[in-house]
This record gives sequence, structure tokens and C-alpha cells, in this order.
Amino acid sequence: MKSAIKKTLSLTVLASSLLSMGAIAAANDAATLGQIRDSAMQSDWAYERLADLTDLVGPRLSGSRGAEAAVEQVAAAMRKLGAKVTLEPVKVPHWVRGEEKAELVEYAGRPAGITQKVVLTALGGSGATPAAGLTAPVIVVRSFEELKAKAAQVKGAIVLFDVVFDQEMAERGHAGPAYGAGARFRTQGPKAAAELGAVAALVRSVGGANYRIPHTGVTLLADGARIPAAAVTAEDAMLIDRLSARGPLKMHLTLTPQTLPDADSFNVIADLPGTDKADEVVIVSGHLDSWDLSTGAHDDGTGVAGAMAVIDTLNKLKLKPRRTIRVIAWMNEENGTQGGKTYFENNKNKVEKHFAAIESDSGAGRSFGFVGSVTPPMVKYFAPLTTALQPIGAGIFERRDYTGAADTSPLEHAGVPVFMPLVDASSYFSYHHTPADTLDKVSPLELKRHVAVMTALTWYLANMDENIGRTPKQD
Repeated sequence: MKSAIKKTLSLTVLASSLLSMGAIAAANDAATLGQIRDSAMQSDWAYERLADLTDLVGPRLSGSRGAEAAVEQVAAAMRKLGAKVTLEPVKVPHWVRGEEKAELVEYAGRPAGITQKVVLTALGGSGATPAAGLTAPVIVVRSFEELKAKAAQVKGAIVLFDVVFDQEMAERGHAGPAYGAGARFRTQGPKAAAELGAVAALVRSVGGANYRIPHTGVTLLADGARIPAAAVTAEDAMLIDRLSARGPLKMHLTLTPQTLPDADSFNVIADLPGTDKADEVVIVSGHLDSWDLSTGAHDDGTGVAGAMAVIDTLNKLKLKPRRTIRVIAWMNEENGTQGGKTYFENNKNKVEKHFAAIESDSGAGRSFGFVGSVTPPMVKYFAPLTTALQPIGAGIFERRDYTGAADTSPLEHAGVPVFMPLVDASSYFSYHHTPADTLDKVSPLELKRHVAVMTALTWYLANMDENIGRTPKQD
């Protein structure tokens, strides 16, 4: 037994040595996966690219000069790695934030000459008030049912959807559902209020860390009823709620955003060609755009930098995948997902050649492994990968029927298995869509772990002998 173990260890060391010299390009053996993991954990390349993106470019809302500069920067970095770079044209929304301010000007018990400032930020897609603003009563609701019940009061009023973000749920490992519960009021609430005749709509910010910072995000208003819509801080929502309990109150609101004609932009696509299965593709991706309030470090600079680093890591090890690895920096995830939709339209006749897709869009908190929408019988084939990731505490494979990733959603609905890093998102929504989503919030160590997971997973998918099949098509 000892002799057999010694022989196995010797072979592993030999394979590892040969890999380091570029003498062989092994597939999914333990030595190769271990080298990928260890190389990623020793590299600062992804953090350096993230710093370039956040510090040099900054905010990158679709249609902005920042988004344009980000395309140029990422394309140049990928060309430097020797990847085959394609800029895929995408028509994107071009919404521009204007002036945004509010104050409570009438409420029960208000001392003469006193008003209360409300801290808020316009939601993407918001309509505008007159330049001088508008003044209207404020109606507080906590559900769509309550909105309908107060329909008679809503007409001509400003509606506040006061729905508390469940930070405790986020801290217990369910940040996604906590966000989803609040985000539906942000996306659907203003439209519902507009249909009942509201002159404006406010939502309580969807996120934790209540430091009087507003969280923006897209709202789904229709042309012809594009009322002003904004997110207020948790503290200001609570203030409005307390004052409304004392009696009627009015707000003076000024929002002057503009919706400009759609702009020309691009998905950045960078291919590392495969060998014997080059016509098959494994996507690894993140979205390049960010909201205009911050530099978008976690959302989604880490996803883009992590995807880019996959090719850098494999290049350093002189590894060539069997299937083509395609890095995509998607444009316009935040307020339209036109990047993902455009890619699908351009490749819908090649869907069967897409072996799998990875999307990273949950920040770079501690990585525990990965999520994937494969069928239950396929899980066992990923055992070598989870084993290789266990030394860095990232050996969990959480299978789901559907990941719900944004830009790869059209591919997933068409049957392409989609994977995501499984990360600790307990504090992600404290920074998400706020001015606080900056480089200093990203741990260099956790970004390395993030890259290790993404690279090992990408390589493993690109070299699998097994056909992992297709996911059930979603309705």
C-alpha cells in the first residue's frame, strides 16, 4: 500500500513539473487543477485590472464616455494576452442623471420655517419633474395590495414604497432572495403607482448598511407614464413613515434625468481558441457597465476582472483548452441587458455549440465553490474539480435547476448549462448600486480565491470528456 501511494505521489510531482515547463497540456487531472488553483492564488493580475477599471475609468453607465473607455481598456488588456478580441455592437439605453433633491415641506407639528431634507437618488429610467420641481402629498404603502387599497389617495400624490430589506436573511446566506423581495418594488412599484395616477414614486433603498446612502437601480416605467422615480435612504423612509403617522405631509421633489436616444456600444469578446473541440465554446463572463453613482468595483468589476484573469492564469501555465474559452465583458446589464440579448440573437443558431456559460455578478465576497444548472446525474462528474478546490475552502457544488444569471439568461433558457461562483453575499447589498461600491471594499485575497474558482471551473468545463447535456428549457 505504501509503495502504491509513493508511486502515485511521484507521478503527480512529475506531471506537475512537466506542466510547469509547458511540456504537456494535461486535461482535468489533479496536478493540472492544482496548478491552476495555486497560480491564481498567487497572482495580483485580476486586482490590478480591477484597479485600472475602477480608478482610471470609474463609473460606466451604458451610453456614457466611461462605458466607452471601459470597452477600450478591457479590449486592449485582452489583446495584450494574445486573445482573439471581437467588439460585438450593441444598442444600449442612454439615460442621464440630472438634479435630484427633495424636502418635506408640510407635516403635522412642523415649526415655522423648518423643512426636512430627504436624501434620495433617481432610479434608472425615471421620468423628470418640472425644472422647478413639484409639490405633492406623500402616501406610504408597504405592499402592492395596500397600494390598490389606497387608490383614491394615490392620484396626484407621491407614493413611497416602504419595504424593509431583510439584512438578517442576507447574513444567513440568502442575500439573493432578500434582494429579490425588495427589488420587485423598485422595478414594478413606480409603474403600478403611475397607473393609479401618482405624480411620482419613491422606494426605500434595497440594501443593508443603513448609513443614509441611497441605492439606485432600474425601474420599469412605460413611455407615456414615465413619472419621476427615486430611491430614498432607509433613514429617510423611516422618517417619512413616522411623520405620516402624525398626519398628512407634503414633499417638494426635483428630479431632472433625461432619456436620450439609444447609444452605440459593444460587448467585449475575447477568445482563447481550443484544440480538438475548438468549435465548442465555454463562456466565462461579467458585465462591464456599472451605475453612475460609483466605480462599480463589486458590481461588476470583480466579475469582469475575474473572467479576464482566466486567460491570464492559463497563459502563465501554458495550458491550451480543448474547447474554446470565450471571455465576455457584457454591456448594459444594469438597465436593459441588451448585451446578453444581442449575443444570443447573434448566436441563436449556434446554441448547441455552447457547452456551458459562467457568469459572475455577485461580487467577490468569500468564494465557497460554484453553482450550476446541470441535471442531477451530472453532479458526480464534477468530483475531481470540487476536490481540487477544497484546499482553498471552495469545494462546494450547489446544483440548481436554474441559476437566474442575467446576461446568460437567454442561453440558459435555450438549454445551455450556466454556472456562477458561490460567494458570501452577506454584505454585498450594503454597497450594491451605491456610491460606496469602490475598490477599497474588495479583498485582494478573496478576489484571488474568486479567480481560482472561475479559472478551475472554466478549464474543467473546457476539457470535460463527459457531455453534461442541456438544462430543461425554461418558460
